Amino acid sequence: MSVLLTFPGQGAQRPGMLHGLPDHHAVRETLAQTSDALGRDVMALDDAGSLASTVSVQLCLLAAGVATARVLIDEGGERARPDAVAGLSIGAYAAAVVAGALAYDDAVRLVALRGRLMEAAYPDGYGMTAILGLEAAPLEAIAARVRDAGLAVYVANFNAPTQLVIAGAEVAMARVAALALEAGAHGARRVAIAVPSHCPLLADAAATLAQAFQSITLRRPRMRVFSASTARELRDPVRIAADLAANMAMPVRWHETMLLARACGVRLAVEMPPGNVLTRLAGPVLPEAVACADTRPDSVRVLMARAGVDG
Repeated sequence: MSVLLTFPGQGAQRPGMLHGLPDHHAVRETLAQTSDALGRDVMALDDAGSLASTVSVQLCLLAAGVATARVLIDEGGERARPDAVAGLSIGAYAAAVVAGALAYDDAVRLVALRGRLMEAAYPDGYGMTAILGLEAAPLEAIAARVRDAGLAVYVANFNAPTQLVIAGAEVAMARVAALALEAGAHGARRVAIAVPSHCPLLADAAATLAQAFQSITLRRPRMRVFSASTARELRDPVRIAADLAANMAMPVRWHETMLLARACGVRLAVEMPPGNVLTRLAGPVLPEAVACADTRPDSVRVLMARAGVDG
């Protein structure tokens, strides 16, 4: 195996992200399919005002990821065909669609519900903050101390050994950030996410979403699916559905997932739009990683074809 497609989560969004996609029939068809499933024009959701909504952000990331992957697969042929997928948070839904496990129309409706549940649970006063330069053990100890003081905060994303993300109430995150800087962290910055994702604060919302999955039929994937919640490969459709439903309340183990991908033979990781965060995170583990947002489409296809031949 050689080529992995990666799909970003919230925080990667940017205004105009759908309007900036290439003029390709796979993009046009994906965007039209998205609008049909939603019952409204998805192209109205990628302006700065709309992207203040968790629902709009997640739908735009889903559409951009699936559309771009479809372009790569359509244009690349057999030699450039990807072998595996992995998605961070909402990116897991796009990954499941591209792997053939989840129908796209179902994904659109589930993602819209997911975003609504997350917004309703925490309409304001909560979010996520990246902590840079501190390892997991000391940060988890700090978060536990703050929780013991009655403030809701958790370590949510294990993106890299010293790039972690906390989730919780504003005041709790500010306290953890201050203590982390005192303990040697070299940075703390808010992430563009308005809800406390990937922690027990969203357990009830995840349980409601799991009920919606009971009416959805998933299929066995055509590609390898790496779960960023468990850092394991998932093949059983029932397990993939459970993982998708629960991932909003589970920590993200992206670094472990990239280590798994490398151990499984991945040589090239290709990140779907609109950013390059996953590419930078994958770099120490998978040096041959590229972001579609930073690389010409024909160059991406050449790299995928070369990895397919060499792999």
